[in-house]
Amino acid sequence: MRNHADLLNMNERSLAQQTAVRKATFSPGEIKELRPFSIWEISQFMFDVPADTLRKKLAEDPSLPQGETQEDGRQRWFTLNEINELRRRIRFRGRNLLPDRPKGRAMRVAVSNFKGGVGKTVVAQHLAHAAALDGYRVLVIDFDPQATLTHSMGLTEVKEWNTVWGVMCRDLCREADRITEGYDDPDDCPYPSSDELPEDVRSIGAQRFQDFIQRTCWPTIDIIPSCANAAFVEFASAQYRAIHKAWSFFGCVDRYLNELPDDQYDIILFDCPPAIGYQSLNAAFAADILYIPSGPGYWEYDSTTSYLGQLGDAMADISDGFGALAADAGIKLPKGFADIRLLMTRFEATNPLHMAMMDAFRNVFGADVCQNPIEMTRAVEQSGRFQMSVYEQDYRQMTRETWKRARQSFDRAYGEFKGTVLNAWIEAAQRKEAAE
Repeated sequence: MRNHADLLNMNERSLAQQTAVRKATFSPGEIKELRPFSIWEISQFMFDVPADTLRKKLAEDPSLPQGETQEDGRQRWFTLNEINELRRRIRFRGRNLLPDRPKGRAMRVAVSNFKGGVGKTVVAQHLAHAAALDGYRVLVIDFDPQATLTHSMGLTEVKEWNTVWGVMCRDLCREADRITEGYDDPDDCPYPSSDELPEDVRSIGAQRFQDFIQRTCWPTIDIIPSCANAAFVEFASAQYRAIHKAWSFFGCVDRYLNELPDDQYDIILFDCPPAIGYQSLNAAFAADILYIPSGPGYWEYDSTTSYLGQLGDAMADISDGFGALAADAGIKLPKGFADIRLLMTRFEATNPLHMAMMDAFRNVFGADVCQNPIEMTRAVEQSGRFQMSVYEQDYRQMTRETWKRARQSFDRAYGEFKGTVLNAWIEAAQRKEAAE
């Protein structure tokens, strides 16, 4: 017979191997560093100008970042901070290189599906990296206890109180006090105040909202990380909900993000767990846009169908059963999304089955299916194997065309994603302006 001791032993052995893999994947000391980018990449994929035109601009103004010449002596390489300075200071025929940024708070996108292996983390990672290279400031929130996105961003040591679980504990304390203070006599409140909550909840609840945000190896991407110990958040949340029945548990992350200054970030991306639970519901209720990745097989189609039904049922149940509770907390029900998109991943255009499944998705979901799927290439396979996005991979480590094909696939998907975000952003700004 085998029991929990065997599981813990297996976990310990796996963690030792995991450390070895990270040391091989990241730089010495397990510190991941973002590579520099060549003039060829910057001119072709970021600024959309001829490389010679960019070189001329640099030569005309020595005060601009000049990059570094590496051993081959043929290319200049620039850090992302240097690239962003060039964005701010250079114009090409009057064209501003800064990305469009409508007024208002950051737009929030949940990448979600409860089918494992459809590429949720890969999609969230690549959209975050593409947005950062496009000049946006990005916050990613890792809801998944597998913490793959957290590890890929270079974080290896994360405590559970610095995860979404900590955000939820803090929210419970704040909501408990708000509800208690709503009574003329606090003793008349049938629900506990924060002082009456478990000690671990109170200790985490004392944190400031910025304490949960950590830096990554990307200078313009921050993260609220996850870790394996955060897996118990579902059990803990059910316990806390039983302790405080007036707690609108599904609004924790939304309330937390509403505390952020509007101009701190431009895009906020959620990497959701493969389940419908407290964390994925928080992501859904905080999101403006729902992005649903799906592989090109029947089982992925079947799972996506089930996911849509179960998420819809869960949100409908909350709308029907928590109306008064939500209204008291300032939450508008039913929850609405500015857009819902389905993105095909691991797609091979030469595979008849994949083409047939794409047709099936489009027949059922129509214009909600993204026009640009994520293609399966060697570079995409390596991005998962080595916890590095295509954008992080150095094209000199493979054939340039292989890398270029993978990058262009993600660039097309990102371009469509950016259009969806900007449309929702502009509409939100217009609604706010009309209301004022």
